[in-house]
Amino acid sequence: MTGPVEERPGAEDHPAMPATSSPGGPGDGEPGPGERRSGLRNPDKAVRGLGAGTLALEALVLLLAIQPIRVVGGHLGGTAVGVIVALAVACVVLAGQMKRSWAWHAGTVLQGLLMLSGLLHWSLLVLGVIFALVWAYALHVRRVVLG
Repeated sequence: MTGPVEERPGAEDHPAMPATSSPGGPGDGEPGPGERRSGLRNPDKAVRGLGAGTLALEALVLLLAIQPIRVVGGHLGGTAVGVIVALAVACVVLAGQMKRSWAWHAGTVLQGLLMLSGLLHWSLLVLGVIFALVWAYALHVRRVVLG
């Protein structure tokens, strides 16, 4: 439904719609005391969700990549499969620990370990670079939102 936006009666009393304030006050684009720049209700939780979602997606991609690497990419031994599964498990564990500040640093180390696993197979290096870029973007968003 992409029709014109209509004014709803009583919208000024709606709790989800912020009241406008006078120029020079908190409503002029500058955050007031106690307000967040991002406009999110709970920016900490939103950023944690971004980090956890990134790590969960990484774990899923790693696990789903095992068979195509084995079939198309050539030899992938038991050690390499064990490393991939261990990295996926580490991603899931870290996704559950995103409320702790050390988890962000551990996630960065995990990206380096994934790129290092490229010594086992070149496709793991490619996945490592892709997810390192995604993780760098998540860190950038975290810095922008939380300050």
